[in-house]
Amino acid sequence: MEREKRYEDRNVSIGPFVLESGEELPSVELAYERVGPTEAPVILVCHALTGNQYTVGESEPGWWKGLIGHGKYVDTSEFQVITFNVLGGCNGSTGPLSINPETGHAYQSDFPFVTVRDIVHSQNKALQELGIHHLHAVIGGSLGGMQVLEWGILYPDWMDHLVPLAVTPSLSAYGIAYNSISRFAITKDPAWKDGYYNPDHPPTAGLATARMVGMISYRTDDMFQKKFGRNGNRRSDESHTEASYDVESYLHYQGNKLTHRFDANSYLYLLKAMDMHDIGRGRGDIASAAKQIQSNVLAISFKGDLIYPPRDLDSMFTLESLAKFYIVDTKFGHDGFLVEFDKWGPLIKEQLKETLKI
Repeated sequence: MEREKRYEDRNVSIGPFVLESGEELPSVELAYERVGPTEAPVILVCHALTGNQYTVGESEPGWWKGLIGHGKYVDTSEFQVITFNVLGGCNGSTGPLSINPETGHAYQSDFPFVTVRDIVHSQNKALQELGIHHLHAVIGGSLGGMQVLEWGILYPDWMDHLVPLAVTPSLSAYGIAYNSISRFAITKDPAWKDGYYNPDHPPTAGLATARMVGMISYRTDDMFQKKFGRNGNRRSDESHTEASYDVESYLHYQGNKLTHRFDANSYLYLLKAMDMHDIGRGRGDIASAAKQIQSNVLAISFKGDLIYPPRDLDSMFTLESLAKFYIVDTKFGHDGFLVEFDKWGPLIKEQLKETLKI
């Protein structure tokens, strides 16, 4: 008999929530998507910086549609897949756009700073509210990968498998540098107004610039050269603002596109959370933190990833008997975790078949 299937696109309330900083949010909700048979093992998917809860999607394909779905590498006919919009996000979860009950207005820059650990703790509370107390796997890349690592340390007996992708145990100075440029672009936009901007006139120029900076770091030089080269009208003597080359048009398009779907304050808060990512913080060091992980680990890095170099993830799990590590050969660099699923999706499919090794 075929199991009953579900698709949920809802919010779950976890009530008051105390952050690592000691500050308390009086009421927190997390927006989530839940797909798959009702009694099937649960897989938690954690999204990246500008991602959202729509991993699979219903009215339109989700952002990981090449990896997750009916008959795909993460098969939603065999597993339930749940994804939360992160705490501090702007797609329905409590964040800078939410109403501050103390003022009756949106938090904006009054929203407290959050950490990756706060994000994970809030997800754990939300899962318990949904009646979920064990996960078959936790999967995610980039900011999502940071959450995966923290899940394995904060709640080591909660899952059978961890699958961190395109991530490192702490964010490097190089990664912080890129985030700093993005932060500078947004906060120096005259429309930012210290974070208390008019919703009808947000700091779009700053946010678009921040996105353009990010897009450069997500891909490799080889990929840019292969895709764009020096194609374009090749004129540079008409205007300082014109896009003379295809690569410029691409960056302008990507920057402007983000401003229509993402909040600048959320972008800033999540950049700070990424900057603070260090699994060794308060735990002695990275090696000591890694030893707290009890689940099977499939760690995947991507060749040419500038922000999250494969060597750092490899070194974290070298001595762990329950860990496997792979480097995917790709020209996409960091963005490899969002494309070319045929290269690494089979690894995840095989990992999910395994039971917990003690």
